[in-house]
Amino acid sequence: MKGKILVAGGMGFIGSHTTVELINAGYDVVIVDNLSNSNADVLDGIERITGVRPAFYKADCTDMAAMRALFTAEKGISGIIDFAASKAVGESMQKPIMYYRNNLNILLNLLELMPEFGVKGFVFSSSCTVYGEPDHNPITEDAPTKKATSPYGATKQVSEDIIADVIRSGSPIKAILLRYFNPIGAHPSAEIGELPNGVPANLVPYLTQTAIGVRKELSVFGNDYPTPDGTCIRDFINVVDLAKAHVVALARMLEDKSDEALEVFNIGTGDGVSVQQLLDAFERATGVKVPYKYVDRRPGDIIQIWADPKRANEVLGWKAEATLDETMLSAWKWQLKLRERGIM
Repeated sequence: MKGKILVAGGMGFIGSHTTVELINAGYDVVIVDNLSNSNADVLDGIERITGVRPAFYKADCTDMAAMRALFTAEKGISGIIDFAASKAVGESMQKPIMYYRNNLNILLNLLELMPEFGVKGFVFSSSCTVYGEPDHNPITEDAPTKKATSPYGATKQVSEDIIADVIRSGSPIKAILLRYFNPIGAHPSAEIGELPNGVPANLVPYLTQTAIGVRKELSVFGNDYPTPDGTCIRDFINVVDLAKAHVVALARMLEDKSDEALEVFNIGTGDGVSVQQLLDAFERATGVKVPYKYVDRRPGDIIQIWADPKRANEVLGWKAEATLDETMLSAWKWQLKLRERGIM
């Protein structure tokens, strides 16, 4: 084994896919998750794909006593990947205090425990939301961060500042901030994918649930934006590609491939795709029509943003590989598998 890695929020969408890629790369994985937006069946999917059932602790990362007990029990953790956070832009506009309390306390607890238990590397799940509404696209890591348009985005900005301050104070850790764009899709095996509890806040699971008849119709938030087709533009990245970026970022720190204690990378495809184009890609890839309607813009949404991933391509040796059609088809196969299992 290459080392023991703690994946905070590892039962969630991105965390579970990253756990698979970590296991495939030879790491010993420990997951901690409170299952607030995931379920324990994810462990079965991870095991079916990899043949390995990672250690799992059901605990809230804001609970310092529970986290210290975990670190004490799981001796020799060498790195942490932090996915544990509330993540819906719209919900954060309605529940800002919950977002600040949850997302920041999780981070503070992990950073405080790292030097105490000799943990060396920290990969933080950041977001393109730190850039706000960009002046230019594609956007590089050197672009200025702007006032966040949502409390969710603000927690990512503050978290980045906290990590930088901790390292600047002399803490003996290294960190990589991965500012990723819009993860979608599912594992090609259809054993794991995106399954939020309750009504999905993210576009693709709502789209696939509508396509299969669970939801009546999809609401597209705004068709009057100053874009070619009037809908928002994003950089949609396949979740497996995204997961692989975490593995190479972790290895970069643990193998001392950089002299920098803090590095930042955009993780995206480099292509701007509108919501309408995403819908078209789904219908093209699956042959399934999706009932949808245009509604008013959603508070907190920006007009358009997509990545310049050159730094990640060159420094990490990572590149997004899946096509949009392949990604949408994987999301649909995951939805069909859920129906087959009687889950949805």
